[in-house]
Amino acid sequence: MAKKTNNLGVVGKWAFIIGLALAIIAGIIPTQIPNLALILILFGLVVGFLNIAEKDTVKLLVAIIALMAVGGITLAEIPMVQNYLVNILKNILVFASAAGLVVAIKAIYETGRA
Repeated sequence: MAKKTNNLGVVGKWAFIIGLALAIIAGIIPTQIPNLALILILFGLVVGFLNIAEKDTVKLLVAIIALMAVGGITLAEIPMVQNYLVNILKNILVFASAAGLVVAIKAIYETGRA
């Protein structure tokens, strides 16, 4: 019997890979990508809906908070690559924050439902 594939899981994995790659590439390349934030938000929402299991909720939300809290401070100490790293971090935060929003709403819903 052939193994059944989960198409939504595949879409979620590709959304994560593409979103993260786009965040990094857009932070390195000096040209502006039209509607980059919107594209990253859409990929983040897909990732939040399809990739993040309930058991990973706290881990994801803590990781996003950690990126927001210490990312800018650490990057300010590296002047030669500061602009690139700051841009990459901003893009990753846009991407991850959209996923985090979905996960947080799902957690609130599950908590209220219990």
